[in-house]
Amino acid sequence: MTRTVLLVEDEPNIIEAIRFILSRDGWRVETHADGSTALEAVARRLPDVVILDVMLPNRSGFDILRDLRAAPDTENLPVLMLTAKGQGKDRELAERLGANRFMTKPFSNAEVLAALRDLVPS
Repeated sequence: MTRTVLLVEDEPNIIEAIRFILSRDGWRVETHADGSTALEAVARRLPDVVILDVMLPNRSGFDILRDLRAAPDTENLPVLMLTAKGQGKDRELAERLGANRFMTKPFSNAEVLAALRDLVPS
């Protein structure tokens, strides 16, 4: 069974890097780049896991995470948060809002792959 990840990220280089490494590992990678419509993208695609950038156009990843955790259909959906800001307060907020994992940019491809394999075992 193919596992699906929804990557909510607006940086093309990061999208391509993550798509490349995950596709090679057998994941189906869907992408979305706008924070204001990210919740609809999750509902439409029903992914096994979401990789969610903190700083998105039109809406914060933290706000999106808060809404995902408040909805019965997505309250247990695994979420890996990505951010360019590695400050402790961002990590604490992500954990408080219910992120399963938190990773700062730049990250290693192996690190992303290991986190997703842990969040969604095959």
